[in-house]
Amino acid sequence: MTRDTAEPDEPPHCIVVSHEMTVVRGRGALRPTSAPQDALALVFDMGAASPTLTCAGSDHLGQALDSGVGARVALLLAPAVVERIGGRFQPNPQTADIYYLPSELRAIALAVRDCERSGEAAEIYLAAKSIELIYETWALLDGGKLTPMAFGADLSEADCRRIAAARRLVETRWREKLSLDAVAAECGLNREKLTRGFRQMFACSVTEALAERRLTQASRMLLTTDLPVSSVGYENGYSNNASFTRAFGRRFGASPSDFRARHLAA
Repeated sequence: MTRDTAEPDEPPHCIVVSHEMTVVRGRGALRPTSAPQDALALVFDMGAASPTLTCAGSDHLGQALDSGVGARVALLLAPAVVERIGGRFQPNPQTADIYYLPSELRAIALAVRDCERSGEAAEIYLAAKSIELIYETWALLDGGKLTPMAFGADLSEADCRRIAAARRLVETRWREKLSLDAVAAECGLNREKLTRGFRQMFACSVTEALAERRLTQASRMLLTTDLPVSSVGYENGYSNNASFTRAFGRRFGASPSDFRARHLAA
């Protein structure tokens, strides 16, 4: 571990933990002098009224580090780190996703931000806490337990949490006969707020998200099982073959039978 050129009492404070991880602490724009190649960033902003976590791919690294004015912590990671810790969530290089920062992550990030140790002791402590922060962040990312922020929308944090819960419901119970009213009721929202908020947060409707989940799984089953087309549709939430065939054709540009034949012949 080596300390970069910034003085200990001057923001930003940058520590190169290894060739795969750099830790940066400071206020406002964070400008590290060293970072892993094609790094992704986890930026923990504790200075805002609603603390946030930004998960930024390599194309948005600079933007993520320049935003914010409060005291922040940034972890710059080589993509290989995610694989090494067994993480399933893969940040898109072309996006920067912003989430509400949950209390369990905020406590660890504050320990990194407010570390008063110096010298080698500080480097060892910050490396250990940063690794803990990476593991705990990915556990929540993989579990879909972080709540996205909806900017430019009249949604409270509680509303965002309920809408995120609706998305998880779609992802886990898509085989069931889920109606918009049923999803809204289960997540504690009225139909109008769910409809509007879901599109603001996820750029699609509840119905579109449900159809995408069902049809993606159906396409996999067509290629990996010998089940009849009608059985594949039924297994994925379609009560009759005609509605399944219509929906599948709109999504993939071919009937389920043609889709299966085309890919098996390739």
